[in-house]
Amino acid sequence: MRSVLRIIGTAAGTLLAASLVIYGALALAPGDPATELAGPRATPRLIAQIRHQYGLDRPLPVRYWSWLTGAVHGNFGISLQFRESVSALLAPRLPVTLELVAYASVIIFVFGLGLGLLPSLSARLNVLVTVTAGVGIAVPTFVAALVLVEVFALKLGWFPAVGTGTGFAGQVEHLTLPAFALAFSWAAYVAQISRASVREQQGREHVTTARGRGLPSPLVFRRHVLRNAAMPIVTVSGLTVAGLIAGSIVVETAFGIGGLGSLLVQSVSAKDNNVVLAISMILVVAFVLATTLSDLAHLALDPRIRASARS
Repeated sequence: MRSVLRIIGTAAGTLLAASLVIYGALALAPGDPATELAGPRATPRLIAQIRHQYGLDRPLPVRYWSWLTGAVHGNFGISLQFRESVSALLAPRLPVTLELVAYASVIIFVFGLGLGLLPSLSARLNVLVTVTAGVGIAVPTFVAALVLVEVFALKLGWFPAVGTGTGFAGQVEHLTLPAFALAFSWAAYVAQISRASVREQQGREHVTTARGRGLPSPLVFRRHVLRNAAMPIVTVSGLTVAGLIAGSIVVETAFGIGGLGSLLVQSVSAKDNNVVLAISMILVVAFVLATTLSDLAHLALDPRIRASARS
């Protein structure tokens, strides 16, 4: 229990520190949101009025505390670009990004983990998996997106290239190419880690001993190989989920999807700091949540960690 509380406390401290750093960086960045909002021909008096209206003339610590107390209750302020609540602006876009990330996560689990476990069935597949994973890791997300659009949308016409669709079937059809583009390099990375981890565990002495005792190979693989190999795979999976949300920025822009990524690009260009801050914190929360769940999974999988924590 003490270890769980320590992990949760570390996650909360990380979120607080990240919010302070991001807020301070945006506040000290070059440019003035009030000037951007007022336009190039605005008078100094109008700019001063806008700064006062949105609280931009208050001291930085006061502004940060006001934002933090509001964010805890789900209030991220007003968008300077769209003149509406940031929470209301994010509400219809967040599910789109989450659906895209969930779809890509399924692809990574099926293809990445499946490809990584192939060498355990036949040693001759080890070189094939290594080369395939290496090539997949080297392909950037935007390159994968361009190739998928060119082949499967323009030439073959199997999937649409833009939009999110309506209904479950329509959303799956429209998000297939973006999800594969987003998952491509991450699936290769998970396959590489899974292959290496399983291969390492298969050479351990206790696995050889279990096989020498005549235990069935499936039982040995499930109980002694896969369980111990799951530790690095779980760690990589946690980082993968966080990376998918960050990588969705490129994919949503490439496929014209109205999610958080495309909104972030617009908001950065318009110096809409409240929106940028809210989306940045969503990315941080996703990363911290993924790593926290990974730490808790390690605690559950490895009894040595629990024993060390108790001692």
